[in-house]
Formats: sequence, structure tokens, C-alpha cells
Amino acid sequence: MEHKTQRVEELRALKIIAESLNQANDLSTVLDDVLKKLIQVTGLTTGWIFLIDEKENYTLAADHNLPEALKGDNKSPMCKGGCWCIDRYKEGRLQRASNIISCKRIEDAIKFEWGDTNDITHHATIPLKAGKEKFGLLNIASPNKTHFDDTELALLESVAFQIGTAIKRIRLSENEQHLSVLAERNRLARDLHDSVNQLLFSLMLTARGTKELTSDPKMLEMLTYMQELSQEALSEMRALIWQLRPEGLENGVLSALLNYGKVLGLTINSEIKGVIDLPNHIEECLWRIGQEALNNCKKHSGTKSACIHMEVKNNEVRLEIMDNGNGFSFKQSEVIPSLGLKSMKERTESLKGTFTILSELGKGTIVSIQMPVTKEEKY
Repeated sequence: MEHKTQRVEELRALKIIAESLNQANDLSTVLDDVLKKLIQVTGLTTGWIFLIDEKENYTLAADHNLPEALKGDNKSPMCKGGCWCIDRYKEGRLQRASNIISCKRIEDAIKFEWGDTNDITHHATIPLKAGKEKFGLLNIASPNKTHFDDTELALLESVAFQIGTAIKRIRLSENEQHLSVLAERNRLARDLHDSVNQLLFSLMLTARGTKELTSDPKMLEMLTYMQELSQEALSEMRALIWQLRPEGLENGVLSALLNYGKVLGLTINSEIKGVIDLPNHIEECLWRIGQEALNNCKKHSGTKSACIHMEVKNNEVRLEIMDNGNGFSFKQSEVIPSLGLKSMKERTESLKGTFTILSELGKGTIVSIQMPVTKEEKY
């Protein structure tokens, strides 16, 4: 009877967690939520989840009821250094739920007197997987608990498998949304090209043709003004279409930027060092940043030429866009002065890169981006 009751409780726990995972679309939220539910239904006290990327870099993605010793300095003990469970994971020695793992982070906390450990010394550790794909680790602990029986490990392994499947589903969903956005951009670009772009072109030709039908100076002046405005609007429209759908990005980000420079009427000198196929998310990021930098050159530099240098070396890409135009007074310690430049910096830092501006009045501007070349990961 006791065994049957225990089995019912396990099934109830799995049902509660499965329902939570099936309804989730945001990874960070769902990991926090499912970890809390797991702690509640198992009667254990503490848990944390590490997500580990293909380069074996780990991130503390969720935690619940950590002891004070591991919370200090914004949870720094959980976010830095190595530990035995992650070492086993990296070495491929952790394929199933593992029992009686003493915690190196807790041992360090005791050794260096970081604070109260809540009598936690060991934890169970379970890999998060979906098929052959691995995503990280689930760790569960309780005060004075140094052993997890087979039933507990089986339950934790079932939950870990559900979490792994949910991670894969959410990432696939995010990728599908990304592709939908790209498809919508392409559709909008086509519509603008086929409608507004053609109307502006017709307006420019009409103004030009009408000038041949009159000799009135005021009428000629107005028609010339209309022709100039329509030409300017046409150039702006072509640039907007390029922003939505950069033709040539399939040939590489440098090729796309060179073509965009032509659309803006800029003369671009370029240099590239190193050859590598950049991941799509990095190419798109560099394209958007380069696009904004060339727009700034066109609008503010007072020059019609720019230089683009691009180098790929040691799994790192560096992009520099330079002009010898007006420049502006700026020091690295100052707040970035424009929304466009802030957006460039945010895009760079979102991919763990470094963004730098060098500019002086009358001495031009250099925009420099440096970022690691990594596969696209969504945590």
C-alpha cells in the first residue's frame, strides 16, 4: 500500500511538472518555475540548473533556496570556477542521474567561510538531455542528505528528460519566430519595392517630362524641386528596402555592406583578413551595426567615402568602419550621445562583444566591433 501511494505521488509530481513545461514559451521563466515545483513535490529543499553550451561554458539559469554561502556577491560562487559535476559532464562521464556527489562549491564555502551552508554537503546531479543533445545539469540537495535512492533518482531523471525536451522545443520555437520575422521583412521589402518605390520613380519621371512642356521660370523651378524631392525620397526608400532585406548578405556581410555603401552613394575602401563562414546571427548583427555606421557617415560626416576593415582570427571577428569626415567630440568615459550608437553598442554586447568609438572634431570617426565567433545559442 505504501509503495502504491508513493507511486501515485510520483505520477502526480510528473504530471504537475509536465503541465508547467508544456505551457511555457520563455526559457528563463520556465526553468525557475519547474525547479520550484520539483522542490515542492519531492520534499527536498534546494536546487539549481546549469545550462552548458557547446564550448562548455556554463550559466546559472535557475536556482531555488540556495544557502547563504552560495548567494554572496550576486551568487558569484555559483557563477565562477569549476566543480566536480560540471567536470564529469564535460568529460562525458555523466550520462544518467548520479548519486552522492559531494559539492565542491559547498566545500569551498566552508573552507573560506562564505557563510551558512544550511547543512548541505552533497547533491544529486542529472544531465538535461533530449535524445543525444545535451543542455546542462539539474542539481538537487537537502540538509544532511548524502544519499538518493533509486526511486528518487528515477523521478529526477524523468523530470530532467522533460526539462531537456522543453528546452529543445522552446529553442525550436524561438528559431521559427526568428524565421517568421525574416519572412515578414522580405515581404514588406518586396511590397515597398513593387508599390511605393515604383510610384516615386514614376513621380520623378513625370516631373522631368513635364519640364519639357513649359518655359515658365516659376513652373520650371517648382518641377525641378519636385524632381529633386522625388529623387531624394527614392534614395531613402531604396536604403529602407536594403535595411529590411539586404541583397548580397548571402555572399557575406562585407559584400552586403559594400553594396549598401553604393546605395547610399558612398565610395567604400575595404580590407578583409581571415576566411570563415560566420554564423547567421553574427552576420546579421554585424550587418545591422555596419548599416547604422554607414548611415551616420552619409548623414553627418560631410564626406562621401569610408573604409571597412574586417578580420577573423582565433575564433574572433573584428569589424572597423572609418571615415575622415567631421567627427565629433567624444571620450570613452562619456555617455554615448545618440540612440543609433547606443543601439550598435547594445547589439554588440548582446553577443558578448566589445563596442568602441574613436572620434574627434575634424578628425573623423572609427567604429570598432569585436566579438567571439560562436554558434547561435538561446538561453
